[in-house]
Amino acid sequence: MRKNSGFTLAEVLVSIAVLALVMGGVVQGYIVSAKLGDWQAYSLAGQSLAQQGIERCRSVKWDTRSSPPVDQLQGTNFPTSTNELNIPVPTTNSVYATCYTTISTITANPPLRMIEVDCVWPFMNKKYYTNSVYTYRAPDQ
Repeated sequence: MRKNSGFTLAEVLVSIAVLALVMGGVVQGYIVSAKLGDWQAYSLAGQSLAQQGIERCRSVKWDTRSSPPVDQLQGTNFPTSTNELNIPVPTTNSVYATCYTTISTITANPPLRMIEVDCVWPFMNKKYYTNSVYTYRAPDQ
């Protein structure tokens, strides 16, 4: 009596289908993780640009004790700027972000202002994201 060994056609087709599903899941996982890594790089670069805007505002002179008083912390001194995101791009295409600076007076006595910098950047030319940084500043610092 001979035993037949081997796989039937149905078993081979099921195993190929399972293999295709597993490989598709691996490829999809790689694609999602690559997109997430890219998004994090863009977000960090946008946060860096927003922080640079805050530092620019903190570095100007706002001296109420001098004669005459000097106040360079005005919204008109910080126009909207478009800068290149500092990200590693494998192609020659650059990605640009727009930074908006808003300076608001919180109190006049004692003088206190809020500085807000919003950095708006596109991701894969589909959706725009915003990184915002806020800080407060008093004169004579």
